[in-house]
Amino acid sequence: MSPAGPLSSTRPPFDAVLCDVDNVIRHFDSAHLEALERAAGLAEGTTKKVAFSPEVDGPLLLGRITEQEWVAAIAEGLAGLVDDETGWALGTALLESPFHADEAVVTLLRRARVRVPVVLVSNATLGLERDLDALGLSELADHVVSSARVQLAKPDPRILHLAAAKAGVRPERCLFVDDTEENVAAAAALGMRAVHFREAADLERELAPLLG
Repeated sequence: MSPAGPLSSTRPPFDAVLCDVDNVIRHFDSAHLEALERAAGLAEGTTKKVAFSPEVDGPLLLGRITEQEWVAAIAEGLAGLVDDETGWALGTALLESPFHADEAVVTLLRRARVRVPVVLVSNATLGLERDLDALGLSELADHVVSSARVQLAKPDPRILHLAAAKAGVRPERCLFVDDTEENVAAAAALGMRAVHFREAADLERELAPLLG
């Protein structure tokens, strides 16, 4: 058997990990926001429905408006349901929702980074780097590709190509991890090994060929 035989048979199916941030690495606590919604007579989730509609959060995720301008847009979207002051309070509560990192996911990504490049690719605000620093995760990845910085947002394939280029790997040699099915489908269409993330076990299973 040639020397290349055993090596090729044990080569992991990817040479880089491209990973989403929110709802994969970072999770938000909406308890305060939901309490304010109940007090205002709104159904829980009303503020998020307005805030995350494409016309409201699209400009934010492309770096075209500030976080405070996003809050103003949320308050405007809630007009008719609550008064202006309450609308601003709800938008601010969403913006300032506390967050934490999933330590199991962080540990897996740190282990993976020893072996292959790790790139965070996120639909995020201009505050992403600040928030990663607050979590102590500034060194978690080799690169961070933020939609607000590059003015491209998932599922646009251009941001996925950019993330793969940052890793120095062809798209078809990337493992892509995201909690949104639309983004997973976009990555799969580029030939990436695409994983719909629901819990840390999903990432652990996919990294098994790499981590052994």
